Amino acid sequence: METFLQLVAQDLYTKIGNDLSRVAIVFPNKRAGLFFNEHLAAQSDHPLWSPAYISISELFQQLSRQKLGDPIRLVCELYKIFREETKSEESLDDFYFWGELLISDFDDVDKNLVDAGKLFTNIKDLKNIMDDFDFLDEEQESAIRQFFQNFSIEKRTVLKEKFISLWDKLGTIYQRFRMKLEEEGIAYEGMLYRNVIENLSTDKLRYDKYVFVGFNVLNKVENHFFSLLQDAGKALFYWDYDIFYTRLSKHRHEAGEFILRNLKLFPNELPEEVFDCLRKPKKVRFISSPTENAQARYLPQWVREVVKEETKLSNEKENAVVLCNEALLLPVLHSIPPEVKNVNITMGFPLSQTPVYSFINAALELQTTGYRPDTGRYTYETVQAILKHPYTRQLSSKAEPLERDLTKTNRFYPLPTELKQDGFLALLFTPCKNIHELCIYITGVLKEISILYRQQSEHDDIFNQLYRESLFKSFTLVNRLLNLIETGELQIRIDTFKRLLNRLLTTANIPFHGEPAIGMQIMGVLETRNLDFRNLIMLSLNEGQLPKAGGESSFIPYNLRKAFGMTTIEHKNAVYAYYFYRLVQRAENITLIYNTSSDGLNRGEESRFMLQFLVEWPHDIVREFLEAGQSPQSNQEIIIDKTPEILNRINYKYDFTRNPKAFPLSPSALNAYLDCKLRFYYRYVAGLKAPDEVSAEIDSSLFGTIFHRAAELAYNDLSANGKEIRKEDLERLLRDNIRLQGYVDRAFKEEFFHVEPDEKPEYNGIQLLNSKVIYSYLKQLLRNDLQYAPFSMVGMEKKVSEEMQVKTPSGSISVRIGGTIDRMDCKDDTLRIVDYKTGGSPKTPASIEQLFTPAEGRPNYIFQTFLYAAIMSRKQSLKIAPALLYIHRAANENYTPVIEMGEPRKPKLPVNNFAFFEDEFRERLQALLEEIFGDEVPFTQTENTKACEYCDFRALCGGSSRTRK
Repeated sequence: METFLQLVAQDLYTKIGNDLSRVAIVFPNKRAGLFFNEHLAAQSDHPLWSPAYISISELFQQLSRQKLGDPIRLVCELYKIFREETKSEESLDDFYFWGELLISDFDDVDKNLVDAGKLFTNIKDLKNIMDDFDFLDEEQESAIRQFFQNFSIEKRTVLKEKFISLWDKLGTIYQRFRMKLEEEGIAYEGMLYRNVIENLSTDKLRYDKYVFVGFNVLNKVENHFFSLLQDAGKALFYWDYDIFYTRLSKHRHEAGEFILRNLKLFPNELPEEVFDCLRKPKKVRFISSPTENAQARYLPQWVREVVKEETKLSNEKENAVVLCNEALLLPVLHSIPPEVKNVNITMGFPLSQTPVYSFINAALELQTTGYRPDTGRYTYETVQAILKHPYTRQLSSKAEPLERDLTKTNRFYPLPTELKQDGFLALLFTPCKNIHELCIYITGVLKEISILYRQQSEHDDIFNQLYRESLFKSFTLVNRLLNLIETGELQIRIDTFKRLLNRLLTTANIPFHGEPAIGMQIMGVLETRNLDFRNLIMLSLNEGQLPKAGGESSFIPYNLRKAFGMTTIEHKNAVYAYYFYRLVQRAENITLIYNTSSDGLNRGEESRFMLQFLVEWPHDIVREFLEAGQSPQSNQEIIIDKTPEILNRINYKYDFTRNPKAFPLSPSALNAYLDCKLRFYYRYVAGLKAPDEVSAEIDSSLFGTIFHRAAELAYNDLSANGKEIRKEDLERLLRDNIRLQGYVDRAFKEEFFHVEPDEKPEYNGIQLLNSKVIYSYLKQLLRNDLQYAPFSMVGMEKKVSEEMQVKTPSGSISVRIGGTIDRMDCKDDTLRIVDYKTGGSPKTPASIEQLFTPAEGRPNYIFQTFLYAAIMSRKQSLKIAPALLYIHRAANENYTPVIEMGEPRKPKLPVNNFAFFEDEFRERLQALLEEIFGDEVPFTQTENTKACEYCDFRALCGGSSRTRK
């Protein structure tokens, strides 16, 4: 395969010879020069004087006496002029992002040598003097007439008024802005281009010959520049194209639109016969992919089937992977097979995909939305994000334990003083008062992070080198902003600073280092200009990716842009068409892949260029489909047999004769076993549990805990010194709203916020609603007890237990059962065991047997209350009455907390004396314990799918979705 650059090198060497020292070869971008130099060197066996290689942008910068201005400074300078001219009170924060838009329009005006005075003239004047615009051709005049047809001056709207008032000032703003930049010795690119061409003297040019290679669309400045050099006899032109889309197409082909214009003005040095490649037979495949990442996963197969078979990898640089969607770079890098020995990545790695970016974002959030100046506290979410970051963990040994402690204690709003546990954390958690301090803060933190990379050698893996580069790039960007702030050029609010810095970081790329002329090439579409490859694969060739979707925003209406010869969406589509056809014209093995999935704006359509090529190309195109290998997923039934090792572990954990620190078996543990034996094993034998989390939301369990504590505080006061609780005591407390709210606030402090008693709880909206609900529940509890008073409070949140002997295969063991009783009160000869419930609904078990039978809807709350009743019946002589008090249902006049038992549709028996049920309950409890500690029944999954819904171990065992075998 003979490439375009090879043809140019041969022709240029033939015409000029060995001494090219007075020649400058100008490319659209820098990369082509590296490949061209290799081809040029191959033309001679002897040393030759190398030409200068330069991009068109660099050439204009060399010819200019001005320097390109910093983009941020340019917007700040424009803002000052804008305010003076429009008398606007708009802040720089509001102006900044459309100030960039205005500079972009000025840039386009200058690059296309538009007469700004005529373009930005008064709208009425523009309409009146349109006939005097001799420079307009028929098509341009039609575009202006179309503009006024759609833009009626007579029918004014608020939007039109604003547009007209701004448009009338744009000419003055444009002229003053240019004058100000002239004084400062800086310019935006379009202004620099225009100034160069207006003052250019071809006699003073540095080189004798300027060779322009591989250009396509030219703006007016470039076109005029080419003409001047052509007239001076100092220019040679090499255009790359194919007659397939310039001469043979029946209709005007957009890929050849600009090339045809250029060929007329600046004849090609190469003959037309070398540009007939696209009609030749090639291996072309169109492949549809179900997802974006599946395209990257296809790369190893492409290397094996196409690259290795065709070239035996003898020349890897003839193979190219072109990414229309540059976000695929990371999955592509991870998908390159070992057969590929060398890779050259011509794209920059996005800084937004590095740890430095996520760390800066976390730090910005911490210092802005995460810090509350009114209270002097941080929010837990932002503190947690930065404590969990790898950089923080590496630089502070206190970060991980601090994060665990904050999680354990539910510190939603920690103070800076409790976070500053070492030097690095002290730096992180120092609040910033203004934007200047924030900049210094970020640069200081980045300097600390740089310590991690100082000891690393240059031979680290590619990602470590990238991260080191990304750290330097980030530091440079932040430092640039700091300099502008210190000089007074940049005066913005902190939220604008956040958006600005985020934009700079997300658009920044880290260049890969390597030898460009070696290895398989991975590149974006723009990097392919002037380069040819034998084996080519293009990924994400979707409509919206190539050509890119939508046009750029602009203050200058489309019709005026078209009339004055400025860039329009048609220009861009034609440019992308040229890139596509030029890339495939010399390739021999072409694989084009597109994503068929619809996601957001991506509708899963192949690019229009693929469809056009399918229709136009005279040879066959193979269509294929990528399919992910799928197989039905089935989870095997999990059975944990009670081996001697497991039995020994259970016995040691719960047998008080062997282990004085043995755990008691709580009602929750026994309920877990009855609901799902495998859950019991995971939680109470293997010791697994879900990780602690801090959440501003209050789940049902935590809600109940806070209510229990508020009730305990209230009744502790009512029963102080062992006094009987009377009806008048309850009525007095019900009238004292401040006191009741105090109980609720204190419960929140202790159980939720974990703050000192004198600290004020900081409720958010949802927490405040929960506080009000708990307050109402507490009042309902007191009202309910009015019907029961007088009574004596025996205990609140009291721990109780009982030791039981259990027969096991290895002998008898002592097991303690017990837990915490919410409330015990006494009236007459009855001790009532009360369990508060803030959710759910009362159930009526048919018998004691049902309490021990694993099934959906098993009344586990009643099992728990009966267990406490059984324990207390052995500790005193009073009658025991187990009760369940459903607070949210207690407002009903007929409501009673008494537990009832009985078969459905038959009379129910109230459980006012547990003695009638105790013997059967104990008999079944004994059997349950012997089953748990015995070796006959293994730990298995439940058949009750309801029990799986909120189980912590659902993902581990497959839950209710498993299939039995």
